[in-house]
Order: sequence, then C-alpha cells, then structure tokens
Amino acid sequence: MAKIMLLWVMSLLCGVVTLAHAQSATNVYASYHLYQPEQHNWDLLAESVICATWDADQPLSWRSKYGWTAFCGPAGDPGEAACGRCLRVTNPSTGAVQIARVVDECSNGGLDLDVSVFQCLDSDGTGYEQGPL
Repeated sequence: MAKIMLLWVMSLLCGVVTLAHAQSATNVYASYHLYQPEQHNWDLLAESVICATWDADQPLSWRSKYGWTAFCGPAGDPGEAACGRCLRVTNPSTGAVQIARVVDECSNGGLDLDVSVFQCLDSDGTGYEQGPL
C-alpha cells in the first residue's frame, strides 16, 4: 500500500488513555497516513495494519468509533500492548482535540494519524503548510 505522509511540525499533546491508567507526552511528532477506514468498511485486515492480528474480530461499532492512528511512542507501551488503545490528541495552538484508536505501528517516533484525524487537528492549516510531502 502506497503511503503518503505529510510531516507535522506542530507540537501535540498526546495522552495514552487506558482503562487502568493514563500516560501523557508533549511535543509529539505527528504525520498522516491514508488509512481512510471508512472507504474499507473499517476492516483492519483490508488495511493490513499490525493490530489486525488481535483486533480484526472486534465489532464494527468498536472499529469505527474513533479515527485510526499508528503509534510509535514516545510514551506508553509499543506493539501489541498498544493495539486498541485510544489516544486523546490535542493541538495546543488551536485547542483542537481528537481521539484516535491505535491500529498500527510506525517508525517516526510519534503518531501516524489517519488523514481525517490529522485534518481535524490541523484546524488552522499550519501542519499542512509546514510539512513537506
């Protein structure tokens, strides 16, 4: 799957929210990925994401409740332990907030948000303007 990514240089506040505890990190690097799950009926297998191994059988209501993201730090558990967890992501310069579900891993040291989540957070267009394709 071809991956198109726009680098987002803006600072983000990312809180890893779990049932038992929460962790948070600031100045998290974020980019976007064209998961576009709504175009694939929120099918983790069709998107070939890492977390499909554990979460593909979750009901549609669970898979589609939040936008998707890949997660690769800097706080919280990586890999399988991160799958299915939700992140509250805030753009501190605009106050825009989104919740995203971890469905994949990445290697950028932060988040690789679905384009729809990224666009909601980038409500003033600064992230798009500052990042190269």
